[in-house]
Amino acid sequence: MADGIEFKLEGIDSLVSKLEAISYDAKRKGGRSALRKAAILIQQKVAEGAKRVDDSGTEEDISKNITVRWNGRLFKASGDLGFRVGVLGGARQYGNTKENVRAGKAGKTYETLGSKDNPGGDTWYWRFVEFGTSRVAARPFMRPALAQSISEATSVFISEYEKAIDRAIKRAAKKGTTA
Repeated sequence: MADGIEFKLEGIDSLVSKLEAISYDAKRKGGRSALRKAAILIQQKVAEGAKRVDDSGTEEDISKNITVRWNGRLFKASGDLGFRVGVLGGARQYGNTKENVRAGKAGKTYETLGSKDNPGGDTWYWRFVEFGTSRVAARPFMRPALAQSISEATSVFISEYEKAIDRAIKRAAKKGTTA
């Protein structure tokens, strides 16, 4: 249902040389902070797109339910840093229990209805707006926002990560060791 988007950073030799000068923990902490700032930029672009396509005649507001979450599952599985930009009240995954494994459900997702307690109300229908249905054409707001802001988010990530690395190098120089 959802498209996976990956991209590579090229031409960041100064960043790579600085990374070699600091420890793994400093890299990870600075990278997480920089990646969060880039994800927040994408969150803002997605919210702008959601405001354009959402029905203003209802009390629900998809743009208020756009959120950024740490992807702990990705980090535990591969050690890669990742954030997810999504809509509150989205899909959940079945747990890896004996019953779910036996039934063939483990790791698969299931949809949940939203919650009226979310900031934008119960916006469970956002999938129908984003992907369309057999009767209603799609009016995507998430995928175009990401596609249009990749270069801007990448530059935010690189600049913020370089700042974090510079701070780590300065701290290490004061202590007399490499961070």
